[in-house]
Amino acid sequence: MANYSVQTKMDDVAIKLVHDWIEGHLDASDPAPMYEIFTVWKCKTLQNWKYLISTSLPDGMYFEATYNGDKHIWYLDAYKKFDHQNIPDPADD
Repeated sequence: MANYSVQTKMDDVAIKLVHDWIEGHLDASDPAPMYEIFTVWKCKTLQNWKYLISTSLPDGMYFEATYNGDKHIWYLDAYKKFDHQNIPDPADD
């Protein structure tokens, strides 16, 4: 069970990083929005963790939270989706 508690702790930290980023970037003059934060994908390789996280906010943002187990440090990258295209597979021609 020890691995489960470590995993839960890492999940909680990743979600909190995104929550704190969002709260720090909301417009203070707007009413506080209700939103959910959810993990889209996560992976643990050796001592490192990586999360792709999104929210129910309509702003098109998604986040990549990475834990470097060698340096014991988290990194958070925030991205905004600008475009989505459907491109047929050229092998189907």
